Amino acid sequence: MTPEKLELISHLHPPKQEISIANCVFPFVYGDELHYNCISIRSDFDWCSLDFHFKGRWRYCTALDPPMCIFPFQFRKRSINECTKEGYILNRSWCSLTDNYNKDRKWKQCSPYNF
Repeated sequence: MTPEKLELISHLHPPKQEISIANCVFPFVYGDELHYNCISIRSDFDWCSLDFHFKGRWRYCTALDPPMCIFPFQFRKRSINECTKEGYILNRSWCSLTDNYNKDRKWKQCSPYNF
């Protein structure tokens, strides 16, 4: 069955959760959209795909499943190799979730311990 057909019937017959310690795959494709972190689409709880293209294999997310920073990443005309405060008006550190922030605009705030 194609991933598209799986997705169409998933709300009628949700796939059984795979009890797994497998890592979430980020980013992953679900609903013709690229997701860079856990999602709650068709669920009361955040979940992630275990495959790049969602094929019905998934698991619930935990606190250990945050999206990961990608280093180095392009920001403006520079290559950034660590969390940065550049461009963040709240003076907090952040990082890109892809290798090109300029193009993708996907980011997350870094831990308060990263300056």
